[in-house]
Amino acid sequence: MTTAESRRELPCRSRAFGAAARGLLARGRWKEPVERGSAVVEFVFLAVLLMVPLFYLVMVLARLQAGAYAVSGAAREAGRAYTTARVAAQAPARAEAAAGVAFSDQGFDGMGSVTIACDGDPCLRPDGRVVVTASVTVPLPLVPSVFAGVLPTSIPISATHVATVDRFRQP
Repeated sequence: MTTAESRRELPCRSRAFGAAARGLLARGRWKEPVERGSAVVEFVFLAVLLMVPLFYLVMVLARLQAGAYAVSGAAREAGRAYTTARVAAQAPARAEAAAGVAFSDQGFDGMGSVTIACDGDPCLRPDGRVVVTASVTVPLPLVPSVFAGVLPTSIPISATHVATVDRFRQP
């Protein structure tokens, strides 16, 4: 075997190293390193390293989505309950009750609030507009309140709905 042929077989930078490697390979003393089980260890390590933050992100996004559904439903249902009240004195209580049901459906019992504003007086006049704003503060999961000064521990979410009183309503 010529030196040109041996260089093609073993791409070594040094001629001395190439000759020593060829000798060890020929005698069977030098073998490729065997990596048994290291792929499983690397996979488990990387899976834990990537899955824990991904799992937390999914939890946070799920709670924020539940908060968005809660405020959207609460604003819509409170506006509908307010504008369909027969007696104007009962309208605020009906709106609060409807919003409370919407908040509790998404797991925010007693955490949400509703504000109601009318575009004129009386509020329940035909074609009157009622603006309802629902808001809730969504606590982030697994963040203790000890970190309140350093990290945000909750995110406020709000939604606004404009409900119109029926044009043919009997006063």
